[in-house]
Amino acid sequence: MNLLMLFILPAVAVVLLSLPLVKVFTSKVSKKSAKIRLTTHICGFFGAVILTCCFAMSSAYAADSAITGTLAQGLGFLAAALVTSCSCLGAGYAVASAAPAAIGAFSENDNNFGKALIFVALGEGVAIYGLLISILIINAL
Repeated sequence: MNLLMLFILPAVAVVLLSLPLVKVFTSKVSKKSAKIRLTTHICGFFGAVILTCCFAMSSAYAADSAITGTLAQGLGFLAAALVTSCSCLGAGYAVASAAPAAIGAFSENDNNFGKALIFVALGEGVAIYGLLISILIINAL
């Protein structure tokens, strides 16, 4: 039973979560079909996250003293994870917006390379600041 819970069920979950996107990457699909598959994938992912949280909570309450630590520590780790993930998402969006503009500016005039590179680096800095804040949060716990 332990082998099933540790290896087989997560493997099945990964396969089921990635199944809607297989056809999108292997062949040409219409825009409407791709949107439906992406929506299915996102809903399945969040459903799996909610299901995992429910199983984790039920097993945590079933164990007598398996979890050590306080609620504040748990929320601190959750805050560190949120800081890192949100800052990396923001940095990715900033770089995705700034990099094509920087390439376009550089292709028009070679003197714009330094100016354009600064804007791309500023977007990358957001992720580094988020990582720094999450390290400070974890050190405070």
